[in-house]
Amino acid sequence: MRRLLLLSGVVYGLLFLGLVMLRGDLVALAIPIAVYLGAVFLYSPPKPQLRTIRTLSASCVSQDVLVVVRLSVVNEGSQLDEVFIQDIIPNQLEFVGGTPRALAVLPPGGIVELEYTVRGRRGSFDFRDVQVTVSDVLGLFQRRATIEAHGRLTILPHVSRLRRVTIRPRRTLAYAGSIPAQQGGSGVEFFGIREYQWGDPRRWINWRASARHVPALFTNEFEQERIADVGLILDAREQTNVRVRQGALFEHAVHATASLADAFLNDGNRVGLLVYGWFRDWTVPGYGKIQRERILRALARARTGESMVFGDLDALPTRLFPARSQLVLISPLREDDLPMLVRLRARGYELLVISPDHVAFAADAAGSQRAVVLATRIAHLERTLLLRRIRDAGIRIVDWRVTTPLDQAIRVSLGRAPFRFHGPVIG
Repeated sequence: MRRLLLLSGVVYGLLFLGLVMLRGDLVALAIPIAVYLGAVFLYSPPKPQLRTIRTLSASCVSQDVLVVVRLSVVNEGSQLDEVFIQDIIPNQLEFVGGTPRALAVLPPGGIVELEYTVRGRRGSFDFRDVQVTVSDVLGLFQRRATIEAHGRLTILPHVSRLRRVTIRPRRTLAYAGSIPAQQGGSGVEFFGIREYQWGDPRRWINWRASARHVPALFTNEFEQERIADVGLILDAREQTNVRVRQGALFEHAVHATASLADAFLNDGNRVGLLVYGWFRDWTVPGYGKIQRERILRALARARTGESMVFGDLDALPTRLFPARSQLVLISPLREDDLPMLVRLRARGYELLVISPDHVAFAADAAGSQRAVVLATRIAHLERTLLLRRIRDAGIRIVDWRVTTPLDQAIRVSLGRAPFRFHGPVIG
């Protein structure tokens, strides 16, 4: 366009000088340039009429998996002598290789195909537009257009395989699972002794207790194992997040939530997810692989944010969770969160807190200056006191330093659930 304006100015200038100075040679010099400009306008490129077709090798993948993007541009209009096509890649995706742009001649019905590869971290990414620039054969006149070419790529968070996470909800469901139900019946763990009933397997008879109480006959009873309702609560409040140059603490919390959901669903439990931050993103409880996909998709789009309503845990919608179910809160925690945790416990919920250590996370990135070390020590003492008060309230908590594998941190903090004898005492 600048060249076009420059040549137009030259023509007008030569004509003006030729007429003012009455010099035919200057007017003659303007004629070929004027003819050239006339040809440009005569053969100016038409308005592009293009249709796009976008395909992705996969619409939902795990982190760092390569995804091939294919874009076909079809000319449904007249001849385009020179067209430059550039696909717009979302900023958060990493371009790996291929061709996201092309310069071509497009006859009517002609097709240009682009193919390139991207990858990225957790998130949901929208491919929206394609930029097209059409030029004339002389390169003076251009038309620019933006064409819609929608496509969505969802990258799921990383999931670590966890060994069984020990939980003891106060209420279990009717189906067999892996959680001790505090009721006698068929199972693995010894529960108590009761009088023999017709139909009991002979191998369950406790001969030692029966010998002491002739002619009564006693049989062993085992603790039933069932499934339970598990509610995962991911703290997405911006004030609990810590950002350093290497990344954000929230990403580790998302990873922990995804791993816990996978572990609980693999045990057959019914699992729901609440992302609690600048709004409430609720995934209705469900079972199996479909529910796992729903939860991972919800975690893929999870973001931190500020909210006047959800600035603390007091607005936590407990009505979403079944009474006396198991709640798992994934949060770095704040001092003013303790009262709400105590209220949840008092309402009958069994509560487990997975708390990424934000003090250690920030200290690892801050350096070893004396002032930093002193501030870290004070913050660590405050956090230790908060965790102790939470434990004193009867709430189990995993203090997770994110440089340690989550499975190891859970096993160290929780270990094996203590054995509890519920049966009658035989004197």
